[in-house]
Amino acid sequence: MRNRIQHQSLAGNQRGVALMTVLFLMLILTVLGLAAVTVSGLENNMAGLTRNTETAAIAAESCIGTAVNIIQQTIDQGSLPTAFLNDATPAGPVPQTNGATLNQEILGQSDNNPDAAEGGSAVPNLVMSVNSYTVNGDLDRLYAKARAGTAMQMSGGYDGPGSGSAAGGIDIIYRIDCVAKSNLGSTKSRVTAVYSCTSTGESCQKKI
Repeated sequence: MRNRIQHQSLAGNQRGVALMTVLFLMLILTVLGLAAVTVSGLENNMAGLTRNTETAAIAAESCIGTAVNIIQQTIDQGSLPTAFLNDATPAGPVPQTNGATLNQEILGQSDNNPDAAEGGSAVPNLVMSVNSYTVNGDLDRLYAKARAGTAMQMSGGYDGPGSGSAAGGIDIIYRIDCVAKSNLGSTKSRVTAVYSCTSTGESCQKKI
């Protein structure tokens, strides 16, 4: 009788240990599952942020390319082409209210203008819509200099290097600043570049 009771007690203990083991394994599997879901979610969020950042950078870069084209055509034609204004058909990227100012900035009548791509009350030089991003751009003519070794420098005399489009040896330095902001979230990207342009029909070359 006593042996029978002892066997029943041992069987009950074994069943209790087995139940605890199963519950412990289920707890471990649950924790591992939650960790996997959390890591997967974080990876997806990181991938989304990276994708949004890259898209914003591409939008800002497109503004840089547009700005270089505007600078070169304005230099070549002697004034800002009206096709770039936003009241043209099709609409261009330059706000009509900012056209005269941008023309002066490109042609050297307003070097280092304090306007900006974002912030302050000034109207940006460029306003573009690229996919789901609004891109504001600012163009600043920094300075002009004679190319080293040109006839302009050698014939400049005591008054310094000669100037003028006829001499064909002037490098005009521009800074372009573009900011792309998402219309759907807080993603933002800023790209700034410095270009050297000439008045002799050559294309602008990136310096920085």
